[in-house]
Amino acid sequence: MTPKQTERIFFIAGALLAGLAVAIGSYSAHGATKMLSENAVRYLAKGARYEMYHALALFPVVWALTYWPGQAKMLQAAGWFFIAGSVLFAGSLYLMAFTSLHLGYITPAGGVTYMLGWIALAAAAWKNKTA
Repeated sequence: MTPKQTERIFFIAGALLAGLAVAIGSYSAHGATKMLSENAVRYLAKGARYEMYHALALFPVVWALTYWPGQAKMLQAAGWFFIAGSVLFAGSLYLMAFTSLHLGYITPAGGVTYMLGWIALAAAAWKNKTA
């Protein structure tokens, strides 16, 4: 996949993940309190918060792919880690809130995946000579 294709995917993913985070966050603050347990509402709020942080993190990755082409592989890794982290971390919290599934073992894997994204982004900036 070329950096240009990845830029487009990351931009769209960032927008969609941010929109989902707003929807879930709003639901956790307003509608869920009447229908779900207190614990489930906390899962939704925490998932939405971390999903938003990492949805927004995709936009500087897109910027860096444009201006630091020599770091494309590391930047692509960062973006994919942020997306995968959202699926694992926020996704597992959402599933636990809405179902009786216990997926607590997946949530930390998502957190580690988020951290790998930040490490990859920092490494790209460190290795880039124009940063």
